[in-house]
Amino acid sequence: MKYFSILALAVAGGVQAQAHDAAATGKVWTTSAELGAITTSGNTVGTSITGKIDAKQELEQWSNQYIFSAFFKEDEKTDANGDKVTQKSAERYMISAKTAYKLESEFDKLFAFGSYTDDEFGAYTEYTTLAVGYGTRVYNVEDKSLDVEIGPGYFSGKRSTGETENGLIVRGAASFKWTISESASFAQTLSVEYGDDNTRSIAETSLLAKINGSLQMKAAFLVQNDSDVPAGKKSTDTQTSLTLVYSF
Repeated sequence: MKYFSILALAVAGGVQAQAHDAAATGKVWTTSAELGAITTSGNTVGTSITGKIDAKQELEQWSNQYIFSAFFKEDEKTDANGDKVTQKSAERYMISAKTAYKLESEFDKLFAFGSYTDDEFGAYTEYTTLAVGYGTRVYNVEDKSLDVEIGPGYFSGKRSTGETENGLIVRGAASFKWTISESASFAQTLSVEYGDDNTRSIAETSLLAKINGSLQMKAAFLVQNDSDVPAGKKSTDTQTSLTLVYSF
């Protein structure tokens, strides 16, 4: 898809500039993969699957993050003839990439961000965001931190009706992390992309509990809201998940 090429170009400059940096300091990766599945039977029959890969790279001068997530759901229903049929009711894929250049002050950075969402049943079946800006940490104690970022950007979206939209946006994001104990942590993320045609807000609340050194259990609640949606579509989508997370 052409949007994946746009995302690649958005971070290409940073990746090329990091070649010398990586050679001098070595690459440091932190990657987590999570997967959850729910199957119901009896009066309600259905299957839902959610998964996510989150890869972070920390270099001396650069910080990079790559995320891929997917959600799939199908339900068994009875048609007009009384026959049971399986129908897909949700299918969503999201990929994002962010590269950040670290400034002299601790936690200060300049970033470039790109994301692409393909949502077959959403108000927007395709949604692309590109943004640049400045980020910093506004709160930092031993067990808690709050990072924020803001900057201008551009979005392109395709509605479920087939209409396309695009225009300038202002993107703001925040990430709060709290290490409750050695075996538990809490996280809250929020992003808001404000534009004349649509304002998209995405928030996730999650709680992680360690099972062993590499394996964790994650309970999460995700909310996505679009301010302007086609007739017949709801402006807010929610997703509650319980997944296993493997870090390496």
